[in-house]
Amino acid sequence: MSSAAEQLDPSLGTPSNKTEKYSPLWVAYNSKDAPGYHLELIDRIRNGVKKSDWKGFITSIGATEKEFENILPVSISSMQKKQVYGRETSERIYELARLFGLGYEVFDSTEDFRQWLLTPSKALGNKIPFDLLDSSLGFEMVSDAINRIRYNVYS
Repeated sequence: MSSAAEQLDPSLGTPSNKTEKYSPLWVAYNSKDAPGYHLELIDRIRNGVKKSDWKGFITSIGATEKEFENILPVSISSMQKKQVYGRETSERIYELARLFGLGYEVFDSTEDFRQWLLTPSKALGNKIPFDLLDSSLGFEMVSDAINRIRYNVYS
């Protein structure tokens, strides 16, 4: 059985100029200091992420839905039946978008960040960061590890 991390496709995309502000794709590539940023994300989570926004995000990071099946709180088949996702799923999608945004800011390239996500990290107990993203605590641990890299504080 392979880990979710081993399934990541190495090719990456980038958002187009038509990307909707505050969509998961926009969040991954834009400033977190935009006025009202956090309040807008809360509203977006409450209203649900649109299927098209989720698809745009995963396409831009060079991934497939299947790669996230162990991270998202609902099955991929359930997601395929909906046009707008519930709060729990929407929150996890935005957690992913924010994490990728942080990684893109800290690492020299998107490929460097993807490689880091798939490589066991000493700071995370030699666990693969991507494999920890199935819980909020895992997201927090991975975000903290990325910020330690940002500020050259290694464990």
